[in-house]
Amino acid sequence: MTVNERRIAVLGAGKIGEALISGLLSSGWRAADDIVASSRRAERVSELSERYGIVATLSNEEAVAGAALVVIAVKPQDIEALLGEIGHLITGDQTILSIAAAIPTAVIERHLAPGVPVVRAMPNTPSVVHEGVAGLCAGAHADDAHVTLAEEALAHLGAVVRVPEKLMDAVTAVSGSGPAYFALLAEAMIEAGLLLGLSREISTQLVVQTMLGTAQQMRDLRMHPVELREMVTSPGGTTIAAIRELEIAGVRAAFLNAIQAAMVRSRELAEGN
Repeated sequence: MTVNERRIAVLGAGKIGEALISGLLSSGWRAADDIVASSRRAERVSELSERYGIVATLSNEEAVAGAALVVIAVKPQDIEALLGEIGHLITGDQTILSIAAAIPTAVIERHLAPGVPVVRAMPNTPSVVHEGVAGLCAGAHADDAHVTLAEEALAHLGAVVRVPEKLMDAVTAVSGSGPAYFALLAEAMIEAGLLLGLSREISTQLVVQTMLGTAQQMRDLRMHPVELREMVTSPGGTTIAAIRELEIAGVRAAFLNAIQAAMVRSRELAEGN
C-alpha cells in the first residue's frame, strides 16, 4: 500500500473529529481531497461529505487506506472493536493519533504490527470552537517526526503541549475535565448575580465575558494569576472581602482535592476499572 503523505483519516467524526476536519480545511493546511472520515451512521456520512466536500465512508478499512495520519476519534469503549477492524491494515509508514480518552498507547500498540508509531492526545471540549488545548505524548515507536505531525494537526483545535505519557492523567484532570470546573464556577457566579437582583441574561453576559477576558489577559499579556488578582484587589475593597470568604470556605483546597480525584479516576479508567 502506498501512503499519501498529505492524507488524513479521521475515524469516528463526532464533535471533536469534525472540529479537527473544519480546522484543517479552514486554515488551508489540508484540502478536502486530503481528508477522509468515517462514521457508523449513513446520515452522518452524508452530512460530512456535503458540509466539507471530503470523502466520508461507513468503512473504517476504506478510510485508513493510504492515510499518513490516522486519527482515532471514537469513544474509548469503542476503540477495541475499531482496532480489531483496522489493526492488521496499518503499516509502519502510517502514524496513529488517538484522542480516545484514558487509552494508553501500549493498549493500542498491542493491536498493531510491531513498530507502528502511536501518538496519544487529550484535547478538551473548547476544541470545537478551535480554542482548546491538548496534551500530547509519544508511544514506544513514535519519534519526533511522528509527534510533530500529530502536533501540527492538533494545533488546528487550539494549543498543544507535549508531556511524558505518565503525566497524561494529570492533563486529563486539569484541562480535560477543566471546562466542567469553569462551567460550575460560571453557574455559581450567575446565580449570585440573580441573588443580587440582576436578570439571568445580564448576569450570564457579565460572567461569561469576564471569564473570557480574564483568560485572554493571562494568555496574551502573559500575566501570572497572582499578578492579575493583586491588580484587581484594592486594600479594604470589595474584592478582598470576597477573596476572604472564598479562602474561609476552602475553595483553593477543594480545587486541589477535586483535580487530584480526577487524576486518580483517570488512572483507574486507564487500567480498565
